[in-house]
Amino acid sequence: MAIKDILFFNEDIVYPVKDKQKLRHWIVNTIKGEGFRRVGELNFILCSDAYLLEINKEYLQHDTYTDIVTFDSSETDDVIAGDIFISVERTDENARKFGVSARDELHRVIIHGVLHLCGYHDKKKSDKIRMTEKENEYLQRRSF
Repeated sequence: MAIKDILFFNEDIVYPVKDKQKLRHWIVNTIKGEGFRRVGELNFILCSDAYLLEINKEYLQHDTYTDIVTFDSSETDDVIAGDIFISVERTDENARKFGVSARDELHRVIIHGVLHLCGYHDKKKSDKIRMTEKENEYLQRRSF
């Protein structure tokens, strides 16, 4: 799997991502752990609440704040590719709310988006429980 295809961008904010190379390896290991063979282009776009709200309205017709919106651009079943938009304002607020570090909450949301691309859902209660279990599993495997 090509970690060079996992990219991080900022949109309307400045938010330096720490440990990018370790983060890329962790993401690749998560994708491998879910049985996928390749990573296509995987873009993480860190942005503000306002920016993500506009994405949510325009593409999903949801007029609500959220911490993440994931767009799957995979062309085959064995390749993970997509754009994952993350509001760092929302992840910072959720970190305070849940009593965790901003870094840990950001990592949880990053892996949440990756799991969506791997086929996990979170609309039904049972799906949400399974998603959280998977997030916790991969967060525990993180070595940085």
